[in-house]
Amino acid sequence: MSDGTTGFVDRRAEQAEVRALLAKARLVTLTGPGGVGKSRLAGRVAADVTRAFPDGVRFVDLAGLDDPDLVPRAAAEALGLYDHSTHGPPETSETPHALAAMGQLGTRRLLLVLDNCEHLHRACAELAGALLHRTTGVRILATSRHRLGLTEEHLLDVRPLPVPDPDGDLSAAHRHPALALFADRAAAVVPGFALTPANRPAVARLCRSLDGLPLAIELAAARMTGPGDLNTDDLLARIDDDHDSHADRHGHHRPPRHRTLRATIDRSHQLCTPAERLVWARASVLAGDFDLETAEAVCGEGAEDVLEAVTGLVGKSVLSRETGQDGGVRYRLLGTLRRYGLDRLRQRPGAERAARLRHRDWTQTRASAYERAWFGPGQPHMAARLHADRANLRAALDFSLGANGDAPDDARAGLRLAGTLWFQWYACGAPGEGRYWLDRALEANPEPGRERVRALWAAGLLGLLTGSAEDRDRGRRRAEEACALAGRLGDAAEAAHAGYVVGVGLLLGGEPAVALRHFEDAVAQGPVTGGHAALAGLERVQLAIALASLGEADRAVAVCENALRVCEEYGEEWVRSYALRALARAHTVPADWRRAEPPAQEALRIAHTLHDVLGIAPALDLLALIATRHHHAHERAAVLLGGADRLRSAPFDSVRQDGETRAREGLGRRAYDRAYRRGEGFDLAGIVKYALREGESADRQPEPPSGAGCLGGHGTGLTRRETEVAALVAEGLANQQIADRLVIARRTAEGHVEHILGKLGFTNRTQIAAWVTTHR
Repeated sequence: MSDGTTGFVDRRAEQAEVRALLAKARLVTLTGPGGVGKSRLAGRVAADVTRAFPDGVRFVDLAGLDDPDLVPRAAAEALGLYDHSTHGPPETSETPHALAAMGQLGTRRLLLVLDNCEHLHRACAELAGALLHRTTGVRILATSRHRLGLTEEHLLDVRPLPVPDPDGDLSAAHRHPALALFADRAAAVVPGFALTPANRPAVARLCRSLDGLPLAIELAAARMTGPGDLNTDDLLARIDDDHDSHADRHGHHRPPRHRTLRATIDRSHQLCTPAERLVWARASVLAGDFDLETAEAVCGEGAEDVLEAVTGLVGKSVLSRETGQDGGVRYRLLGTLRRYGLDRLRQRPGAERAARLRHRDWTQTRASAYERAWFGPGQPHMAARLHADRANLRAALDFSLGANGDAPDDARAGLRLAGTLWFQWYACGAPGEGRYWLDRALEANPEPGRERVRALWAAGLLGLLTGSAEDRDRGRRRAEEACALAGRLGDAAEAAHAGYVVGVGLLLGGEPAVALRHFEDAVAQGPVTGGHAALAGLERVQLAIALASLGEADRAVAVCENALRVCEEYGEEWVRSYALRALARAHTVPADWRRAEPPAQEALRIAHTLHDVLGIAPALDLLALIATRHHHAHERAAVLLGGADRLRSAPFDSVRQDGETRAREGLGRRAYDRAYRRGEGFDLAGIVKYALREGESADRQPEPPSGAGCLGGHGTGLTRRETEVAALVAEGLANQQIADRLVIARRTAEGHVEHILGKLGFTNRTQIAAWVTTHR
């Protein structure tokens, strides 16, 4: 959540109102001016209602996203949907793929928080509409300065904090959220600060002069560390002067609260050192959060000490400091302050473009360094860093390939960056987005060159692995075009890379004998100067797969074992996971299921660590087949196949088809479909944990997370929601309490209880409680 204050202030009434709206509406939008605390209120409500959404609460922060075409993709990522198709403006009236993928959620009950929608208003409305019409259990909580405009939308105008009369009774100052917020933030910057009878009136007058806007109050409190350690009376006088001078400069065309916030931000800006102002302005081109290295690269030119400036901005509440998903320290420019910084940057001719160029060049530098280091140790760390930086990757690509990148070299730089990131698109769970950027880059750069070769084979590879039959045909053509262009340019390394993709196309196209000869020639040729070691390693893997497909199991095992030795020597994990999966597949040829299972499990574990969704589904397919043949666990196999199909990008192969055939024969249609749906209900982490039996004994099959506790509904006729209600009845909750817990209407809760009584043949709630206890 990108906007708000350091500490959450008491908004109990608003929280209750939002919960009540969510109980009766599937789309609730919090509106209000910048700095009023919409994001923080949404975050607190989401935390409060987590138990009411058994399938989770997911956040999408849109503050750093400028491309509307990426809104559905960002949401799909947060929701754990793996639509691997590209997404752009639709050429027909059909729903774009990334929006259509929302239908995969089905009846899952979850809350999606869309934060900072105002600058992507239309795209957010389309996304919300798709979710409302294609699912039954998803609810949306949005924050925006303006409504989204859907008929299903319910609005709540978030108001500034109420401020008490400075001349009234202030003895219970802790009951006034505006005063409490000021005291909390002031104490963070001035140790020992507390509200006293002497300073309460001044704090109340100050908060009133700031119109009760939380962000303005926080910025004012941060100024307690300003020149001379301003006391509250001095601070109030300064703020009053700020507002008067702001009105003189800017007139009264802005609404009063906007003038108040602008004047407060203006004063905070004036109190910054020159280096802090420079870093503030330049950091406004960064999207989402960022690390110190990025800040130094983008903001450091002409700044004496970026770290000191960043630390100062954190102290002044301009930047927030947080722990990133990769475990490192990251910084975020609050949304309202980012827009202010961008306004300041644009006041100097050429300054915004210069900052964006530094950002783009730094992104290219980091991507190139990661690509060079990819075949070796540290892959999980690099994958996590790239995932954390995805908003800034998008910003750099969009600058180069969008309307802002208007210099002749911008589009070529975007092509180079999109191609350099091939391993991110391929190995780290972003194939659909990779195709999107590569397609845009290729369209903008029709001229021949090394960068185009790289983008052609990278786009071709992703098309082969993730697209429709038409996309796969296009992928093969692109790989062949890349080979031909690399030959004309005399670039042996890129020709080898493109050749790898041509071979993958042969394998996927059902030509294993031709693919075998292709990869035998490539492996015999040996490493090419300048070629990428990861792709050279994958050539051996594909050779093994071709051998296994033709029944040459012993040769396939030998090739895999050789590839594994190389990976272990270099500390490489990603290619190792593919070699392990190929080894498992080779062991299935002579039906050596006992030897096939361990490498398949290890391949799955590594793929999950790297978030390699292209590698997870085939590993699950293998484990499903092994479950039917080695363990005779047909139900388990069906669950695994259901989970795999949620992630699947490529068409079914023989392993997948064999596993399904045997599971269906062992279970029958109804039982298979029921187990398959269980697998579809898992999220990514859940299906991997299930497949690896983590935390479970070998003969126990855990249920997927569905909010039904450990009761299940099998054989009772109860729906999942009725099972949830039965569990809450057993806890002693009344109908209204059940409605509050599940964020549903009381009449709905009463109806569920009546259905439970009827289905179980009971006459009272005590019998339901006893039944629950018996079936736990």
